[in-house]
Amino acid sequence: MSSSNNAEKKTIRAQLRKVVAASMAGTVVEWYEFFLYGTAATLVFHILFPPTDDPLNAILAGFATYAVGFIARPFGGIIFGHFGDKYGRKKLLQLSIILVGAATFLMGCLPTFDQIGYFAPVLLVLLRLIQGFAVGGEWGGAVLLVAEHSPNKERGFWASFPQSGVPLGNLLATGVLLVLTATLTEEHFITWGWRVAFWLSAVIVLIGYYIRTRVSDAPIFDEVQSEEIDEGVDYGIKAVFKRYPREVFAAMGLRFVENIHYYLVVTFSITYLAIVVDIEQAEILGALLAAHAIHAIIVPLVGAATDKVGRKLPYGIGIVLTASWGFFAFPMYDTGNFFVIFLAVLIGLIFHALMYAGQPAIMAEMFPTRMRNSGVSTGYQVTAIVAGSFAPIIATALLQQFDSSVPIAFYLLIAAAISMVALLFTRETKGIDLRSLDQADKDRRHAAKR
Repeated sequence: MSSSNNAEKKTIRAQLRKVVAASMAGTVVEWYEFFLYGTAATLVFHILFPPTDDPLNAILAGFATYAVGFIARPFGGIIFGHFGDKYGRKKLLQLSIILVGAATFLMGCLPTFDQIGYFAPVLLVLLRLIQGFAVGGEWGGAVLLVAEHSPNKERGFWASFPQSGVPLGNLLATGVLLVLTATLTEEHFITWGWRVAFWLSAVIVLIGYYIRTRVSDAPIFDEVQSEEIDEGVDYGIKAVFKRYPREVFAAMGLRFVENIHYYLVVTFSITYLAIVVDIEQAEILGALLAAHAIHAIIVPLVGAATDKVGRKLPYGIGIVLTASWGFFAFPMYDTGNFFVIFLAVLIGLIFHALMYAGQPAIMAEMFPTRMRNSGVSTGYQVTAIVAGSFAPIIATALLQQFDSSVPIAFYLLIAAAISMVALLFTRETKGIDLRSLDQADKDRRHAAKR
């Protein structure tokens, strides 16, 4: 009996590792492509689509097209979440990786402003919309594929692995650009070298897609899907706001400072270091590269901690620490010392990991299975419109207006206060059985019919 149980546990663990690999493979690919655009917006796009003389105005224009991807993400989250709840997480994940891969590859083929005028930025924005739409549909399905397969007592750990796909994707994008900028002259990089990074997406998309064909949806999803067909149960964005509005707004609030902080650390920092501190591109990318590698390791460690001490404590510590980051990080940047700059970036990413690692478990444990994809995707992606999309733009505008990093630090502090309020209204759900959420939801529906 004991050997039979051990064999069963090994089989479950093997399946779980396969699911984690499938989820991470696609997540790494999609975030490679999404962050590649962000870095290119800082280094290249503001020069080519279209050119302008003022460096900060040029970068603001680049970040404006960057923000378009964030604006598209909630629509991707809502639509992919709706159909992910109806047809399954796996099918929609396969579609999202193809969409984002095609859009990114075509970005590498775009003619410049000098060649076709304003059609160049128009095409760039259209492709960015498609890319953002696809990425918006990626996160919810990827984390739920893992969360719904995970044991109740280890969900924080296993579900945090797709979160490591974000720094790994950024690591890959930064690494490719670092190699290109280090081996090519600036003229060659601006002319054609940046395109290589976008064309490489075709190779890694095919690998990610293949891995995703090797897994299936979790048993809990199959069970609930059968019930929905039999009973005609509602699902999707309308249902989740009707039944679980508090949870949706709590998820949005939790996401707020985490999203702003991340893009200040990994995107705006490039602008600040290049324009204000006058650091070479290769040096900036090198600091980010090393910090991303450590960040990817820290995320699952924090995820494991949430299974022991709860979801809320690490998150709260992360919010408090993040509120202080801007006040010491920018003075550290101003030193111009590589090690000090790297330390500021790394500390920022460690603070981020304390919030980011637990998000899949926290959000998955807020909603029943029938509307979980819609709930987590909406809570996660809608916030990106007012948080991550505008963070580099707001920070650049504040720097331009006040010629100081202090207003940017206060901007981050205010965002942290908003997320702390959301955390206070969030329930502790460590170790909860997802089936108990489904049963509670079923009881509520039946009670409403009486």
